[in-house]
Amino acid sequence: MSAGASNPEYVNARVRSRRASLFSDEDYRKLIRMGPSEIARFMEETEYEREINALGSRFSGVDLIEYALNRNLAKHFDDMLDWADGRLYDLIARYLRKFDVWNLKTIIRGIYTDSDAEAIQTDLIRAGDLEDRTIDRLLEVDTIEDAIEVLYGTIYYDPLSEAYEEYEETGALVPLENALDRAFFEHLLEDVTRSFGYEPSEGPEALYVEFLQAEIDFRNARNALRLARSGADLDPASYYIEGGVLFDESELSRLVGNYDELVDHIAENKRYGDRLSAALDRLRDADSLIQFEHALDAALLEYADTLSSIYPTSVSAVLSYILAKEREVENIRAIARGREVGLTESEIEEELVIL
Repeated sequence: MSAGASNPEYVNARVRSRRASLFSDEDYRKLIRMGPSEIARFMEETEYEREINALGSRFSGVDLIEYALNRNLAKHFDDMLDWADGRLYDLIARYLRKFDVWNLKTIIRGIYTDSDAEAIQTDLIRAGDLEDRTIDRLLEVDTIEDAIEVLYGTIYYDPLSEAYEEYEETGALVPLENALDRAFFEHLLEDVTRSFGYEPSEGPEALYVEFLQAEIDFRNARNALRLARSGADLDPASYYIEGGVLFDESELSRLVGNYDELVDHIAENKRYGDRLSAALDRLRDADSLIQFEHALDAALLEYADTLSSIYPTSVSAVLSYILAKEREVENIRAIARGREVGLTESEIEEELVIL
């Protein structure tokens, strides 16, 4: 934990200033009409200027965009840790472990598809808790089993070791990826309770827990629909992440395969139904898995914004910014990749999370 008293007022003021510079939905619509080189030039006129200029001599096109996005994202989150003190620093650092999960999934997928280390490196976001030398070692191994061994002593080793047997049986990465998600969320909630010394029931600390619960709930909803659409003979309960308020294991199993009932279940929960009416309308209108997932992402961002408005000096404003910055990076990446492979403008727009 960083020394000193917690300083949410200062950090939130800095975060709100940075949020004001994020791309607008109109910016995304402009980018959709550009090719990769034009997108890079557009980014050079924005707060991505430093990254584009630093990387422009080594990379071009989509590779330049990818590296610039990931370096910029890591820089912003490192800045937040530099600004924060005390308990606030601790909460932010623990939440940023989500990028360890992102990186581990990316590396495992790369090993699975026999991608070279440089191709995997493009998608890494070094903003988590794992040391660079650990990530570099992971990029050197040739098998998933060896990658798991590199993680010995981390919170991910035991869950991945347990999931590896199912991976060997099915040949699917879902058990490994789900094990990473569960390790992140379940350890995060345990760490929060340990940090506070209790489970907060009111005030800004309670909103932090409420946000984490919402992210778990929406992840469970996403997993339920993915399982339903996959047609695979998998037990939904085995992919359940504890800590949310929407589902228990039996409810998740029951709602798999019934999309309308799944959305109704979210809407009937007072916590979400009262605060997410617009987002729930988008969920009802979604007619594909990707639209449903994007609607969930938009709903979580809307929910975080709502929490930050209730307690302006809580960590919720920081979490809301993290989600918004992730959305920007994901949208720009989706546009650049879509243009590279020749998708139409309408096809690319379906890949975006636009509020």
